[in-house]
Amino acid sequence: MTGRKARGIGHTGVVVTPETSLDHPVAESLRTRHAHLARRLGDAVTYDADVATFADVGTDWAALAELLGPGRMADLFSSEATPPADWEPMFELPGLQLVFAGDVPAASSVPIVDLGEADYPAMRALIDATRPGPFWPRTPELGTYLGVRDDDGTLVAMAGERLQPPGWTEISAVCTLPSARGQGLAGALVGELVRRILARGDRPFLHLAEANTVALRVYERLGFVTRRHVLFRGFRTPGGDA
Repeated sequence: MTGRKARGIGHTGVVVTPETSLDHPVAESLRTRHAHLARRLGDAVTYDADVATFADVGTDWAALAELLGPGRMADLFSSEATPPADWEPMFELPGLQLVFAGDVPAASSVPIVDLGEADYPAMRALIDATRPGPFWPRTPELGTYLGVRDDDGTLVAMAGERLQPPGWTEISAVCTLPSARGQGLAGALVGELVRRILARGDRPFLHLAEANTVALRVYERLGFVTRRHVLFRGFRTPGGDA
């Protein structure tokens, strides 16, 4: 597959097929390929609490509040919906949504391993040391996770899959221990995930904080282009203790 253009990508690097499922990736994932990981009430839907905190309100804020419980965080991801006045803002972070628009990467010489349930303690330790984003006990159930271990067997780098709206797979949790940076491990892991995602007929995408210009340059070198600016937002449901 090396050298072939990703499906649906033009030679200008512009995606030329419909991308509507990327406009609401949480809702599209939860109502399709991640339905087995979802909790629903009325028009509202969210992940099981130990998988992810992302939620989609649909049109029913009361249903989402009841689904999550009082005083709980509603992580609305990139949704532009405006909550009622009694929903307390918790965070707001400008971000970018990128889609893969390059050639299929060549296989890397980096020794990449698949990670499973037995690797969770090592994955958790790496997440705690690098803080790439939310990670819960069952987050690895969202998709494939790959890693790189050093000569002592320590997990020093990792990348995985997260949201899966129809036709797309998000790459997430890309992280490397400071002591192992500068060796191209993150690029190798992302490249291998891109290869696998394309091989099964999906197209890769990802999100990152707008201020993370270092990561943006890395992803652009790997063949990703910015599709749109997004705003990640979280709110506290009414009632309960803060």
